[in-house]
Amino acid sequence: MPIDTTRPFIPVRIAVLTVSDTRSLAEDRSGDTLIGLLAEAGHELAERTILRDDADHIVAQLHRWIDDDSIDCVLTTGGTGVTGRDVTPEAVERVATKMIPGFGELFRWLSFQTIGTSTIQSRACACVARGTYIFALPGSTGAVKDAWHGILRDQLDSRHRPCNFVELMPRLLEH
Repeated sequence: MPIDTTRPFIPVRIAVLTVSDTRSLAEDRSGDTLIGLLAEAGHELAERTILRDDADHIVAQLHRWIDDDSIDCVLTTGGTGVTGRDVTPEAVERVATKMIPGFGELFRWLSFQTIGTSTIQSRACACVARGTYIFALPGSTGAVKDAWHGILRDQLDSRHRPCNFVELMPRLLEH
């Protein structure tokens, strides 16, 4: 999709949350990948953390970031599968003001191009939560790259036409 170079680029302040029972910062390749991609695009890393697959802890962290005016967007990686410990989508739904169902639908369509029918195991999702965007991505680096290059890079670029998530940010709290 076209980038309108006559429009100003507006950096988005993004927090990155890795959800994993096994990873530490030293082993967090998907989190590192996200941070590299958002920095390369000109966005700002607001915060980063790793939490275990525990819905209550994820919800508490999301609330902290949603309530922080210096954070515009949260990208999570991990916990979107179908096993018993995968609880990220449930946590996202608990904080959501409005779900963005098209994100998960488009992600799975893009992912199908890479991993075929295995994409059906992903419950990637997105929402707006009290004026903050949240995008929950699977935990693999391939999935993170698919989501970034196929959706987020353009939708988080204020110059993307015909529309993008950034230009809607001032209106997310309207009633």
